[in-house]
Amino acid sequence: MAGRIRDEDIAEVREKARIDEVVSSYVTLRNAGGGNLKGLCPFHDEKSPSFNVTPARGMYHCFGCQAGGDAIKFVMEIDGLGFTETVERLAEKYGVQLRYEEGGPQRPSGGPQRPRLVEAHRVASDYFVDLLGSPEAMVARQFLDQRGFDRSAAETFGVGFSPRGGEDLFKHLSQKGFTNAELVASGLIGEGRGLYDRFRGRLMWPIRDTSGDTIGFGARRIFDDDRIEAKYLNTPETAIYKKSHVLYGIDLARREIARSSQAVIVEGYTDVMACHLSGVKTAVATCGTAFGDDHARVIRRLLQDHDEFRGEVIFTFDGDEAGHKAALRAFQGDQIFAGQTYVAIEPTGLDPCDLRLQQGDAGVRELVARRIPLYRFVLANVVQRYDLDRADGRVDALREAAKLVTAIRDRSKVDAFARELAGMLGIEPDDARREVRRAASRDASPVAPRPQVSGDLPDPRDPRLMIERETLQLVVQHPELVGRSMAEVDGDDFTHAAYRAVWGSVAGLGGPGETSGPSWVAALRSAQPDPRLADLVSALAVEPVKSPKEPTAAYVRQHVHRLRELTALRRIADLKSRLQRTNPVEQAADYNKMFGELIALEQHRRQLRELALEALE
Repeated sequence: MAGRIRDEDIAEVREKARIDEVVSSYVTLRNAGGGNLKGLCPFHDEKSPSFNVTPARGMYHCFGCQAGGDAIKFVMEIDGLGFTETVERLAEKYGVQLRYEEGGPQRPSGGPQRPRLVEAHRVASDYFVDLLGSPEAMVARQFLDQRGFDRSAAETFGVGFSPRGGEDLFKHLSQKGFTNAELVASGLIGEGRGLYDRFRGRLMWPIRDTSGDTIGFGARRIFDDDRIEAKYLNTPETAIYKKSHVLYGIDLARREIARSSQAVIVEGYTDVMACHLSGVKTAVATCGTAFGDDHARVIRRLLQDHDEFRGEVIFTFDGDEAGHKAALRAFQGDQIFAGQTYVAIEPTGLDPCDLRLQQGDAGVRELVARRIPLYRFVLANVVQRYDLDRADGRVDALREAAKLVTAIRDRSKVDAFARELAGMLGIEPDDARREVRRAASRDASPVAPRPQVSGDLPDPRDPRLMIERETLQLVVQHPELVGRSMAEVDGDDFTHAAYRAVWGSVAGLGGPGETSGPSWVAALRSAQPDPRLADLVSALAVEPVKSPKEPTAAYVRQHVHRLRELTALRRIADLKSRLQRTNPVEQAADYNKMFGELIALEQHRRQLRELALEALE
């Protein structure tokens, strides 16, 4: 198995994947002057453009929602991909040959390249779509019609039909130039005594990734004489299809999920179709497996879900026992979401597809609108399993439910949930709180804190911090100019913790030097322990420097001298304060020492002021 992608290859991808070209595929950009481009942010609603792209440094930053990064980060966020997959995709597009550590093959699979597998699926998808209109597919069309899906709906979702013969698709793809190895690796063709079509006589749904590439299929049984009794067959695990990572409908839903900060998780392909056609365009479904941690990571990336962010993840389950168990599983995994998690269950037990048939589009929209917090649904299901007319039943229900309350992510709401539990059980709130505390002490386990900056990020317009910010802009944007001018600067010259942390990462990388452009900014972003600091680096990289023309070495020196002068002024103020609190008679030695330091600091400050003025000339 090949290891991680080599750093130099990642750097080459960053260099060749021009940020303006990558972003322009999603955002209309216009010239904003100073080498910057501007457009409407794709990550939040806005009417005035605040999304900036700086090609010279390979960075983007939105001054509205603070999203920022390089081309790799942009594709990860907008398409909901992982880092490795994004690098591989950009490498394919821009012709970068990736190498992997430990002497591995060009791709971890060691098999056919992704473009060939994706192309095979594209050809197969077109083939299935064409066959949906054939006489042989009449049963398939009737199935769709009975569920309220017309021809237009089938076209929107790319629904097709696989021929009943055992080698039709194999022959079609072979004629298109695909090798046997490629077809078997794609999962479209099975291998036994010979090669055969894996899907035969079934209604076909293309499963696409966030970029719209078809990477697999879901196949529904529609003929009674189908020798395979499973209602649904899905593409097996391949180099491009991992069922624990894919979500049906994500290609159609991803932008709406990011825009509305909401994701609706349903259980099947027809439910996704019903939701989208009813106006719930954030619906997605898993493909033959339960919703797991990897699916959650995909949703989180689309929601841009952070500790400070509040999005919505809404699960729809059947109203039966299986649905209740699914809700409990979702609750147990809920802590991976920082957004609020809800459940939407139709009282009659209808799924979204059947609900649309009986109550129309409005019925599906109403189902989602009636969502309730997942914790409340789970607590109610726990409580109702006990006989609350008996004292021991209430005690047992309280103990089990208290364990769930302690798992609530938002600690500020635990007390409110304990009161709600008390109301369900008909007991005193204090009794519920005590049991919740006991459960918390029994189950407490240390959780590694996520590295963060305490407090808020600095306001970019704060005049008190302007020199600090402008100096860091120069460090990020023009490190080749800064060079030795920064030799005397240290962390104490930055009063805000965020600016001090960014400078610390600069020093940790050896300080600004000859390297500039995307690779320098990418290194600074990667060095940040907190995602908010990485976004701050992005902002510093794209904000226009206030120099009337292209910054010079003298302009940089002026900022360095002014920054250090401000530090000297703070130290002078501290010394004066200490002198005022020191008795010159009883503490003569300390007083004289501080007075001498004050005179030296005043002289140092005057020198820095003169140097700053000289740099202006």
